[in-house]
Amino acid sequence: MVLDTFVFTKCALRGYRMHSKATRWMTMVLGVWFGIWPLVGCEQPIRAPEEQVSLFSALWGGQAQARIASGGYHSLVVRPDGTVWAAGYNSYGQLGNGTKESDRFVPAQVTGLSGAIAVAAGFAHSIAVRFDGTVWTWGDNSDGQLGDGTTTDRIVPVQVPELAGVVAVAAGPLYSLAVRFDGTVWAWGDNSDGQLGDGTTTTHTVPAQVPGLSGVMGVAAGARHSLALRSDGTVWAWGDNSDGQLGDGTTTDRIAPVQVPGLSGVVSVAGGSRHSLALRSDGTVWAWGENYWGQLGDGTMTDRNVPVQVPGLSGVVVVAASTSYSLALRSDGTVRAWGNISNGQLGDSTTSHLAPVQVPGLGGVVAVTSGGWHALAVRSDGTLWAWGADTHGQLGTGTPYRPIAPLQVLGLSGARSVAAGQDHSLAVLFDGTVRAWGANFAGQLGDGSTHRRTSPVLVQGISGIVTADGGDDHSLAVRFDGTVWAWGGNNAGQLGDGTMTYRFVPVQVPGLSGVVAVSAGNYHSLAVRFDGTVWAWGGNFAGQLGDGTTATRTAPVQVPGLSGVVAVSAGAIHSLAMRFDGTVWAWGNNAAGQLGDGTTVDRTTPVQVPGLSGVVAVSAGEYHSLATRSDGTVWAWGDNSYFLLGDGTTADRTSPVQVPGLSGVVAVSAGIYHSVATRSDGSAQSWGCNFGGQMGYDNMKLCAGPMQVPEISGFRGLAVGWSHSLAVRSDGTVWAWGSNSDGQIGNDGSTQYTNTPILSLLY
Repeated sequence: MVLDTFVFTKCALRGYRMHSKATRWMTMVLGVWFGIWPLVGCEQPIRAPEEQVSLFSALWGGQAQARIASGGYHSLVVRPDGTVWAAGYNSYGQLGNGTKESDRFVPAQVTGLSGAIAVAAGFAHSIAVRFDGTVWTWGDNSDGQLGDGTTTDRIVPVQVPELAGVVAVAAGPLYSLAVRFDGTVWAWGDNSDGQLGDGTTTTHTVPAQVPGLSGVMGVAAGARHSLALRSDGTVWAWGDNSDGQLGDGTTTDRIAPVQVPGLSGVVSVAGGSRHSLALRSDGTVWAWGENYWGQLGDGTMTDRNVPVQVPGLSGVVVVAASTSYSLALRSDGTVRAWGNISNGQLGDSTTSHLAPVQVPGLGGVVAVTSGGWHALAVRSDGTLWAWGADTHGQLGTGTPYRPIAPLQVLGLSGARSVAAGQDHSLAVLFDGTVRAWGANFAGQLGDGSTHRRTSPVLVQGISGIVTADGGDDHSLAVRFDGTVWAWGGNNAGQLGDGTMTYRFVPVQVPGLSGVVAVSAGNYHSLAVRFDGTVWAWGGNFAGQLGDGTTATRTAPVQVPGLSGVVAVSAGAIHSLAMRFDGTVWAWGNNAAGQLGDGTTVDRTTPVQVPGLSGVVAVSAGEYHSLATRSDGTVWAWGDNSYFLLGDGTTADRTSPVQVPGLSGVVAVSAGIYHSVATRSDGSAQSWGCNFGGQMGYDNMKLCAGPMQVPEISGFRGLAVGWSHSLAVRSDGTVWAWGSNSDGQIGNDGSTQYTNTPILSLLY
């Protein structure tokens, strides 16, 4: 029932607190579990060591934590592609699949929702925040908890009107809370005990601001009480106080926020049914409120109306609270639980615990959340685990069964993303592993050999991967911990390990941390760090590293003059970067005008592409470039010899031109002979030349402007190589078409090209 905020991440990683006026601006960084990084203003260097927020806490206590939620009898998870999946009870439409009918024992996708970065679950309603700061709700609306101005249940997500710039949400049983980027708190739904904090007990069917609160970083919702964490580390509470859950030393209800005395340096809060938890920056946990089941963890069953420290707990990075039990995630990836065990929600036995005990058989955990009588955990390999009550399938394990130990949630396997090199293909699976197939002469498949593979093989020695990319003959991957790994050809230093030695299995790129995105060119590599800086290494004869020289670099160097970057794309010998403000910057070879600056002059440092704004995605091909704007239009420039720019001509363009006839585009991918765009409806458009069937048409001589790829639907991601195309569907299956001379289609032994999408055999 609680989602810890993640808006403090950037400041915490730099050793600063969040600015007192909260978030100055927010944008996205392309990544997988990293999702959206709100970039916040910071002040006041943290002075005492005990106040320092660990990297683990800042990264996983927010980003991964925000992606899972447990309700009364249902569960939600945000997959790395921004889709939301739900399992469990559905009598109010809280699964968001368009019905109020059968419960789901395996997660199914929530209809019509994409780009989600966070979820929250009430007793029978659900909330999601999208990357654009909008809030969407569905399920039970009996008390206006959906915030749409009605009390009508919704079986598919509806947008909460007039609420924008939201960075965190929380859900009580019958009410909802949201934090905006400006640090204000908004609430709606049931208010019978003052849990909306507006000074009344009047129910609201639309969001109302909680007065007197500013600089808020996160919120938590109990049964009928609310908590807010301010940027100065103080905690504020309001609503029902019958068991002392507000922590103010009384049992008097409060209809407006009051400060919880004696608490400082708090970085996270959680609300149970009638108890509350706070995590301090020194890793200690403090609890107050009802203690009938030992949910305060202090070894007693005595209620507390002021915070008491949970003894024997240290190094905690996440806390979660529910009806009658509590959870804590430690920095070593283990989980502690205490309180009521009636439904197996402590994960260890059938005995309740008055003090924390370790949940056995569960390690490498990066996020936990507690529902009414069940719990969820995400492991570093991207797998989801559940335990406790399963009366309505809320554990997602495929059968109504109450385990006393964690079980893996089913139906969330498959591919999260795909990438294409020149003649090889990569797929990142939801379990954090990578599969590769196709050409392997330089070891670019990472399986320890140089043998061509016509079926996917496991890339050796890496796990917890969140994104990957393929170049001419090398591959890159980013782990959940922000490290970069590389393998394959290294004749120009493109692996970044300080050598020019080919690597047939992945090696870590030294000296590079906090990376959220990578891109591989022909013989150079790019990386974006969480702080918005760009780093480059490898071949540089045309200035494609952007460091002002043409010197080859075998180790990463920072691209000067670039900040606030959220995405990069490496072409054959040029590079693109997209900043948070929607501008595009380019450098490197410009022989065909692929830098878009109106010239054909090479650039060894980044230059802005003029006339482009509101860009949300970029892609660099061999000698041409593509950009998608927020209005769904596509713009192209550079080499046009194969109709690559889609403007109906073969004339090169040194400045961006709009690709006619395209709308609703959310992503683009540029190859050597063709370009592909993914539309919001899951269809794809391609243009260029079809020499190997890579455009998806029968006519191998076809060269044309944008045309819909036949037999493509329900796709959420595309990638193109020199003459083949890859797509991943919302169900995690991977499809491929085009040239297959090296087995890059991955259809089990064949090297026959195909001009229609076929299933790649990932398993």
